[in-house]
Amino acid sequence: FKSRVVACNPAEFEKTVDGKKCTVSGYEVILDDTILFPEGGGQPCDYGYLNNNPVYLVLRRGPDAVHFTENQFEIGEHVEQRVDWERRLDHMQQHSGQHLITALADSLYGFKTTAWSLGKDISFIELDTPKIKQEDVDNLEKIVNEKIRLGLNVSVQEYKADDPVLKEIRTRGLPDDHTGEVRVVSIENIESNICCGTHVSNLCQLQAIKLVGVQKGKKGKVNLQFLVGTRVLQRLASALQKEQALTTILNNGPESHVELVDKLHKTSKAAHKNHQNVLKELAALETKLLKSSSPRPKFYSLHR
Repeated sequence: FKSRVVACNPAEFEKTVDGKKCTVSGYEVILDDTILFPEGGGQPCDYGYLNNNPVYLVLRRGPDAVHFTENQFEIGEHVEQRVDWERRLDHMQQHSGQHLITALADSLYGFKTTAWSLGKDISFIELDTPKIKQEDVDNLEKIVNEKIRLGLNVSVQEYKADDPVLKEIRTRGLPDDHTGEVRVVSIENIESNICCGTHVSNLCQLQAIKLVGVQKGKKGKVNLQFLVGTRVLQRLASALQKEQALTTILNNGPESHVELVDKLHKTSKAAHKNHQNVLKELAALETKLLKSSSPRPKFYSLHR
C-alpha cells in the first residue's frame, strides 16, 4: 500500500530493546492515508514498515494517524506501507472475539460490558456484575464457540453522525474529537456495535474462544479473561509442554500429576515443620550449654 507523506517532525517515543523500554529520538510521520491501525477503542496499535523502516507506534491525533519511526521522510515523498500481519491478525481475533462474548454475555445473562483490555498475552472484559457462576461461564463459552462454527459474517458499515440508525446500536460513546462518519461493526444475527478497531470478516476466522478465568474487578464488577484463535493454540502448546515435563519429573502420567504434586507438597510441609522443631531443640540445647559454660563469654553468636 503506497501513500504520501504530508508531515514529518522530530519526536521522542518509547520502544522496546532486549525486553526493556527506552526512549529514543525519531520522527512522527503523518500520511495522506494509512493501513496501520492507531491505538484506540481498547486495542493496541499495529506495527509495520514505511519503506522497510520499522514503525514502532501509531497514535490517533484528531483525524490523523501519527506513525513513529526512527527515519526521516521528505514531505511529498511516496512511501510503501506494510503491516505486521501476525500482530494484526492476533488483534483482529481478540477484538472480534470480545464483541461476540460481550453480545452474548448481555443477551444471555444481562451482563453489560463496561470496559475491556486487549493484553499482550491475555485479554479481559469488565462486566457489570459482582460475580459469575462457573456454570454460566461454561455455558457462555459453549455458545460463543457454537456461533464460531456457524461461520457467521462480520461486516462493517459507515453512517453519518446524525443517522437515526445509530440510536439502536450498542456503543460506549465516541471520542470528543471524533469527526466524520461513524463506523459500525456487525456480527450476523447477533449484534451491531460502534467500533474503530480491526476485525475478522467471518467468525470462523476466530477458530475458537477459551474463557480462562474470572477475576475480581472494580467495585461491583468482574473481569472475564479470554483467549481467541492463535492464542488458544499457543496456550495449549505451552500447557502440553509443561505436562510432558511434569510427566518426566514425576515419572507418571498426567492423570496422576495433581495427586503426586499434592503429596509432594504435603511431604515438603511436614519436612519443613520437622526441621523447625529440630532447630528449636538445638537452640534450647545451645542455650543450656552456654549457661553452663565457665567463664561465660561477653558475646555469643550462633547461626544455622
